[in-house]
Amino acid sequence: MDIQTIIQGCLRNQPAAQKELYHLYSSKMLSVCYRFSINRQDAEDMLQEGFIRVFSQIQSFQNKGSFEGWVRRIIVHTCINHLKKNKKFNDNLQIEAASMRLMVDDVPSILQAKQVIDCIRVLPIGYRTVLNLFAIEGYNHKEIAAMLDIEESTSRSQYTRAKQLLATILEKRNIIIQTKKNGQSLNVAVSS
Repeated sequence: MDIQTIIQGCLRNQPAAQKELYHLYSSKMLSVCYRFSINRQDAEDMLQEGFIRVFSQIQSFQNKGSFEGWVRRIIVHTCINHLKKNKKFNDNLQIEAASMRLMVDDVPSILQAKQVIDCIRVLPIGYRTVLNLFAIEGYNHKEIAAMLDIEESTSRSQYTRAKQLLATILEKRNIIIQTKKNGQSLNVAVSS
């Protein structure tokens, strides 16, 4: 089935189309949820809740832009709502206190994307959430502040602290990452 056929089937609440849509996007969206969650079970809960919202709101998709992007926005907002509901995004730790809680493992000789995500996942949830929303999902601080019900300045400071703490984690793991915003390249090097 092509995506338009799947969407039309979902609009008619056809279980086969819903199952096809889930299988088409669930692994990509689980990785989005995993970046926001504390553990795999939370990520799976976010994913399930997100797809329930996708199916209940599919009539609002207007064929403008990518359908996958539309699904991703719903999943991201579901993750944020999950964190807000559990008041987990309000962690506003000082960098020194947070870095003392880290357990730093030895780094393997080859850096993979999973390792970068694992480094991000050791950040306190508030830092991680803002970092994910700004640096990975592309929201601006005003949008993040509205999503999280925080001040724009809080979003900016959480992002700055997240970058600093992430740099410390990467340094302790002997990982050097240089990033540039607006679509420019990500250079990653591992020292042995």
